[in-house]
Amino acid sequence: QVQLVESGGGLVQAGGSHRLSCAADSRRSMGWFRQAPGKEREFVAGISWSGGTTYYTDSVKGRFTISRDNAKNTVYLQMNSLKPEDTAVYYCAAQKVPWTTVVGRTPLDFGSWGQGTQVTVSS
Repeated sequence: QVQLVESGGGLVQAGGSHRLSCAADSRRSMGWFRQAPGKEREFVAGISWSGGTTYYTDSVKGRFTISRDNAKNTVYLQMNSLKPEDTAVYYCAAQKVPWTTVVGRTPLDFGSWGQGTQVTVSS
């Protein structure tokens, strides 16, 4: 089982850009979730194991891009036009079922999680 490790969190000004990385499982669809204080963990973006299918939550469509490089076992989340409401701990996760083009969008679909990385967007 691949250990997932996120990197790239930090403090960003509103309107700025930032990229998160995660050591990924190349056999599985991967997802990014986030959790703000006092809120439930929410799906942000997901990508199939091949990279051919992606999904985004409505609030980040057009601003965030998920991608992966299976040769490097890495998945990325490029975040542009950041807003203060994007402030959260961001988690990457590997889907339970390998080798499927289906991309889960709930935490129950994912079996492995990283430790999380804080992204803070200042206004």
